[in-house]
Amino acid sequence: MASHKAALLSSIVIVSLFVTFTEARDIMVGGKNYSWKIPSSESDSLNKWAESSRFRVGDTLVWTYDPKKDSVLQVIKKDYETCNTSSPLVTYKDGNTKVKLDKSGPYYFISGADGHCEQGQKLITVVMSMRSHFMDISPAPSPVEFGGPAVAPTSTAGVNLRGSLGLIFGVLTGLILF
Repeated sequence: MASHKAALLSSIVIVSLFVTFTEARDIMVGGKNYSWKIPSSESDSLNKWAESSRFRVGDTLVWTYDPKKDSVLQVIKKDYETCNTSSPLVTYKDGNTKVKLDKSGPYYFISGADGHCEQGQKLITVVMSMRSHFMDISPAPSPVEFGGPAVAPTSTAGVNLRGSLGLIFGVLTGLILF
């Protein structure tokens, strides 16, 4: 009977850890509402914010902005580097834009408002693969340039509250069963 309880406890812990590491998140761009704007300095750029964030497959980026004055354009690397707004992959104009990060690698975004990209209103997010996430290996950093690509984060990602509570619940359930 003790062997069965130990197996059950192990299963609960493994499921709790899986939920912790696979839970997709909605991530507010810049960490707060209305961050999609021309940065006041290089240290205020969204790429600086992105450097300290970890993005995983399944996460959703959320932008809030005035749709009468701005938009978000998802572009290729070349258009990001040259601030070319004429041929975006996708144009978002609703003021409450949500973009699901459905694959690993870099995503490039620029402002659709005239002159804003040239003044630094742009963002690169580097999305980790599931393998990188589970092994805690960051993707190779992108080349750095002023207002340019974000370097992939190197700090260890924290465990989110819901996953932690699931783990605690799993351990407590196992202890109660014994």
